[in-house]
Amino acid sequence: MIESKAQNGIGWITLNRPEALNALSLAMIRDMTQLLKTWETDPSITTVLIQGAGGKAFCAGGDVRAVYEAQKAGDVATCDTFFREEYTLNTFIHSSPKPYVALIDGLALGGGLGVSVNGSHRIVSERALLAMPETGIGFFPDVGGTTFLTRGPSPVGLYVGLTGTPLKARDALWFGLATHFVRSSNLPSLKAELEHGGELESLLSHYTQDPEEKGLLETHREPIEAHFKKASLREIFEGLAEDPSPFAQNTLNILKTKSPTSLAVTFRQLRRPPRSFVEGIKQEFRLSQRMVMNHDFREGIRAVLVDKDRLPRWKPLRIEELTEQDIDAFFAPLERELIL
Repeated sequence: MIESKAQNGIGWITLNRPEALNALSLAMIRDMTQLLKTWETDPSITTVLIQGAGGKAFCAGGDVRAVYEAQKAGDVATCDTFFREEYTLNTFIHSSPKPYVALIDGLALGGGLGVSVNGSHRIVSERALLAMPETGIGFFPDVGGTTFLTRGPSPVGLYVGLTGTPLKARDALWFGLATHFVRSSNLPSLKAELEHGGELESLLSHYTQDPEEKGLLETHREPIEAHFKKASLREIFEGLAEDPSPFAQNTLNILKTKSPTSLAVTFRQLRRPPRSFVEGIKQEFRLSQRMVMNHDFREGIRAVLVDKDRLPRWKPLRIEELTEQDIDAFFAPLERELIL
């Protein structure tokens, strides 16, 4: 499910699980980690490049269905191992001493951003669609989202994390999730020249263009900032409810479909982020272990990926039913913390 090769200084990784939109299994995570560790100390490899197979997706996320099945079976060890190893891989990518280039030509969700956005070069095409949709499955924006959703224009990252809004290339560039735009039709030529020893930065200068369309985030930056700078989640809901604009009402309707617990956890996560990537992802590990054992994760995966009725029955149903102590419990230290 992971294909790799080394050629002219580049270590190529292809996520090859197209029937699952290249979603990351634990085996894929382990294979990637081993490759990156090997290439880090290999002087013949100067750059790592990752892409997705199948033509539809770069990577549709981590294999949360497998985590769901493990949780249902009472297999706590698998829930621990999956996120422990995935977050270790994300950290390895974030700290890579060599250029790490992701070709995002298609869908990139959740864990797909973890193995792309955490790298140094994030190339998007007009076919790219990036999102962190976790609040819709009773989870939270992880895989380094604590860092990459809070380094862009504030409080836009909070809007993106809470709503799970999909971002096209222009928005990904504007917000900082992407670094370069290359048209999908030009990617084969770019890859061919890299395979024949072309210099990365020179080729990117040649192939990079500016997306013509204006992005959603740019278009709606003012109302996003006005509403999502509020001091509490409840105030965000109240402000949107009082705003009759189509954007505000659509945003409110989206938030009403999300897990109230996930929204509250995500609000705290992105409003009070730790100062470093490592501390942020350690906190994410704590959250992951609490969230997968929570009712809303089971219910969210059931509604979206198992029964696919899109009718999750959240508990509680309203954010007003959650206390600060409820949310504190998700962030509390674990007996077995993530060690990096």
